[in-house]
Amino acid sequence: MIDFTRKKFGVISLGCDKNRVDTEKLLAVIRSAGCTVTDDIGEAQILIVNTCAFLNESRKEAIETVIDCAAYRCGKLEKLVVCGCLPQKYIGELYSSLIEADVFLGTQDYGKFFEALEKSYDGARVNFVGMGDNLYAIDRVVTTPCHYAYLKIADGCNNFCTYCLIPKIRGRYVSYPVEQLIAEAESLGDVSELILVAQDVSRYGIDLYKKKYLVNFLKKLTTLVNINSVRLLYCYPDMIDDELIAEIRDNPKIVKYLDIPLQHSEDRILKLMNRRGTRAEYLSLIKKLKEQIPEIAIRSTFISGFPGETEEEFEGMCNFLNEAGLVNCGFFAYSREPDTPAYKMSGQVPYGVKKRRVKKLYSVQSEISAKYLSSYVGKTVKVICDGIDYEKGCFVGRAYFSAPDIDGKVYFNSANAVQGGYYDVKVTSCDSYDMYGQTEDYDNE
Repeated sequence: MIDFTRKKFGVISLGCDKNRVDTEKLLAVIRSAGCTVTDDIGEAQILIVNTCAFLNESRKEAIETVIDCAAYRCGKLEKLVVCGCLPQKYIGELYSSLIEADVFLGTQDYGKFFEALEKSYDGARVNFVGMGDNLYAIDRVVTTPCHYAYLKIADGCNNFCTYCLIPKIRGRYVSYPVEQLIAEAESLGDVSELILVAQDVSRYGIDLYKKKYLVNFLKKLTTLVNINSVRLLYCYPDMIDDELIAEIRDNPKIVKYLDIPLQHSEDRILKLMNRRGTRAEYLSLIKKLKEQIPEIAIRSTFISGFPGETEEEFEGMCNFLNEAGLVNCGFFAYSREPDTPAYKMSGQVPYGVKKRRVKKLYSVQSEISAKYLSSYVGKTVKVICDGIDYEKGCFVGRAYFSAPDIDGKVYFNSANAVQGGYYDVKVTSCDSYDMYGQTEDYDNE
């Protein structure tokens, strides 16, 4: 048998925050075996690439990363492991073509990691995709800054949007038991901000408890003394009901922020996407949220250039943004993905048209976001410090209306600030994405 405690392991995690949690659990498997994990890829004898396969660009990035990593065989690298979404969906063609990899594992196979690796040292390339037992793991090696962490509460998806591969990669929606999630949250230690993620957070519990269970879970989660606040990402519009709105409004530990992936605003395109809801229903929900929770910050994502999208429907989406008044949005050009219903739809929009439309959407939202941020100039906002921006020579953090990595930041001067601490920052200026300011103690120096 191979003594893996004498080996150094390196990990590259690609894709979304949900993938990051999977990577963290794999790291815990490696650490629990007494093995060493290095941040220096050049020092790694066993290198793992946890992949994303959601879009063609993601698959291209994953394959290029694996090929780049294979170059380290000239140094200390002995084995290259490819795991996650790419092999889960494409192992049939990947095994024979991606010869740089020694071991393949799917999204549920991390428990078989050392067994597969041991077999690879016998001299054969190894395909362990689909051989895992899908056991829920609590232990993690958190890779985010020490003051915030993600908690993945479910896997898979039941929405079957016509443009999306997730159900064919991750399978149907599976909620993780409350007791295990609570234990995992407790194991994270003191966390200023715990961010709940799943493909659809708002659907939590329906498969497991036969009813919506997110509110029940939130009530239990927010009793934990080590969790200072909870942020919700990816709540689908048709699942946001009065009970959830009331919990967000009344629970002081829940950040007044929602990421609601709308994807489009026009009824015909929404129907083609197999999205539940209409333009009128979306606007009604946004209005209700703002009335019930006046300080609520709503973020969303939209796809432009879906097959058959007309110029009128595109302009309708631009008008929707102005009417909805969302704090921040991400916009994406439709990606034609094989093995999805939308792939075969007529009226595929030219690439140049899609890029032009996305650029225009960002321009429209930029003005909306700038107006929102400018309302804070001259006022004091509560900011969580994420660290120091050495290029700008100041501290950097976020207000409640910003999630890590996807939203804007607050750059501020202070006599002293600590990562994970909260500070009252007087906003002195802003652009369409970020704000700038200083704390009172800096002002008085």
